[in-house]
Amino acid sequence: MRVVIAEDLALLRDGLIRLLTANGFEVAAAVDNGPMLLDALTRDRPDVAVVDVRLPPGYSDEGLRTALEARRLVPGLPVLILSQYVEQLYARELLSDRSGGVGYLLKDRVGDVDRFVDAVRQVAAGGTVMDPEVVAQLLTRRSRDEPLGGLTPREREVLALMAEGLSNLAIAARFQVTDKAVGKHTNNIFAKLGLPPSDDHNRRVMAVLTYLQHVT
Repeated sequence: MRVVIAEDLALLRDGLIRLLTANGFEVAAAVDNGPMLLDALTRDRPDVAVVDVRLPPGYSDEGLRTALEARRLVPGLPVLILSQYVEQLYARELLSDRSGGVGYLLKDRVGDVDRFVDAVRQVAAGGTVMDPEVVAQLLTRRSRDEPLGGLTPREREVLALMAEGLSNLAIAARFQVTDKAVGKHTNNIFAKLGLPPSDDHNRRVMAVLTYLQHVT
C-alpha cells in the first residue's frame, strides 16, 4: 500500500516514515510543503495520503487546502488529515466530499500506533475516520446553530443583504449609516464565521454561501 506523507517537522516526518514502513506501507514520497505535496499526490497517485494541516509556505491550513485541491484533481484520493487543532470550516468541506476515504485525527493520536495504523488503512480502503474531539466540536457548533447563531440581529440583516448582492455602500444607504459602520459589521461577520483573510478565498462569497446553507 503506497502512501504520501506531508509534514514540515523533520522529526515527526521521519517518525511517520519509520512507523508506516514498519507496518507494511510503501512511502512513495515524504514532503514538507504544499506545492511539493500537490505534485506528489497528482504524480504518484498513492493509495492514501497522510497530511499535516499546517505546511509551508503559509503555515496556516496549507496542507488541508492542498489535499482538498488534490481531491478535486484526483477524485476519490484517500486523505487522512493530522492536526494539532480542529479547523472546522475545512473539516466540514472535507466531510462533505463523499468521494473516497477521508480522515481527520489530532496529532496526539499517532502515539497509539495500532489505532493510527488502523485509521490509515481504513481511509485507504475508502472509509471515514474522525477524531472524537473533531466530532464533538462539529456537533457542538451545529447544536448552537453556528455559525449564524453567533451573529447579532444587525449582523444577520447585513449578511442577508450581502446575499441579495448589495455592496457595503448600498447596505449603508439602506440602513442610513456610514459605509465605515457597515464595514465594521462585515468584518465582525467574517470573524464570527471563521473566515480569516486569504488569497485563495473571497470571504464575502463564502459568508454568503454559509448564510444560504443555514437559511434554506
